Amino acid sequence: MGTARNWFNAVRKKFIKPSQRNITILHSGNLSDQSMIREASASSTSSSSFQRTSLTKEEIAAIKIQSVFRGHLARRAYGALRSLVKLQALARGAYVRKQTQMALQCMHALVRLQVRVRARQLLGKYGGQ
Repeated sequence: MGTARNWFNAVRKKFIKPSQRNITILHSGNLSDQSMIREASASSTSSSSFQRTSLTKEEIAAIKIQSVFRGHLARRAYGALRSLVKLQALARGAYVRKQTQMALQCMHALVRLQVRVRARQLLGKYGGQ
């Protein structure tokens, strides 16, 4: 399929130009603090509660592949959701059209009944004299 090929090309393009940056992850010993990802060129905060972990190229590659694949899955799920919404709208539209048709038939029947009753009233009023 074309989308699988595009996904592979997107992953391949991520690795054609190797990044010259070193990515470090700052882990906190406390559970309340969140992990922070920083580039080596960015300003580094020297805090005693953070430990510096340097990632290997394989780990960086795995992170990139995972993020691209998760994006791919999210786009695919979004497309499926959009098609489901369209299908629901189509089904609801058909149901509403059917309801409208039934309501119109009932209204026409009531109008015909009204015409008959009014005709009998008029015939009784003028026919009896």
